[in-house]
Amino acid sequence: MRTQDFSIILGIFNFILVFSPICGDDSIDTEGADRFKIEGKVTLTDARNSDWLGVTRVLVDGGDYIGYLRSDGSFVVNELPSGSYVVEISNPNYIFESARVDISRKGMVRARRVNYLQFSDKTSMSYPLDLKDRQKAKYFQTREQWRITDFLMNPMVLTMVLPLLLIMVLPKLMNAADPEAQKEMQSQMKAFNDKSTVPDISEMLASWFPSTDTKKPKHKVKKK
Repeated sequence: MRTQDFSIILGIFNFILVFSPICGDDSIDTEGADRFKIEGKVTLTDARNSDWLGVTRVLVDGGDYIGYLRSDGSFVVNELPSGSYVVEISNPNYIFESARVDISRKGMVRARRVNYLQFSDKTSMSYPLDLKDRQKAKYFQTREQWRITDFLMNPMVLTMVLPLLLIMVLPKLMNAADPEAQKEMQSQMKAFNDKSTVPDISEMLASWFPSTDTKKPKHKVKKK
């Protein structure tokens, strides 16, 4: 009896060892059937050599999935389940475009540009992706240089210089004007400076406001 029990246990153990890899392979295949990939190409417009390829990474969802560039700039990120992903290009010297890739359960892929300022903007992109550089990365702010225009446009300088320019330029303009125009301007200046034609301000104010002092009639006292 003990020998039969031992043979039965040994047979069950062998059965488990034989069929467990097969079951495991089936589970792996079913998982792989639901996995997809994102592919595309990264282009650097002013690339002089291929050194930038080694320091460039393809980040999917901020680094949850990472891809590397080939010698021609193309990339493939595998083992992605269906869903929506943000694809960004990480490079220390350049800033590249970003894309949003939507993968359906049936494997349909749709790509569009990422606009962090206007989320309603849904500009479609071609797929496989073709991501290009936008500008060079700037880590430091350029120091402002002194310019003569900044000095001349200073309000304090303008208040000092403009009156001097008017004093210097106006006499020359008057000398260059026609004799008739000069006579007309001189007559206007004389009329303005003539005190006889200009009414006295005190008299004008006195005419507007009548005096409040009223003379009372004096009663004569009769002597008895």
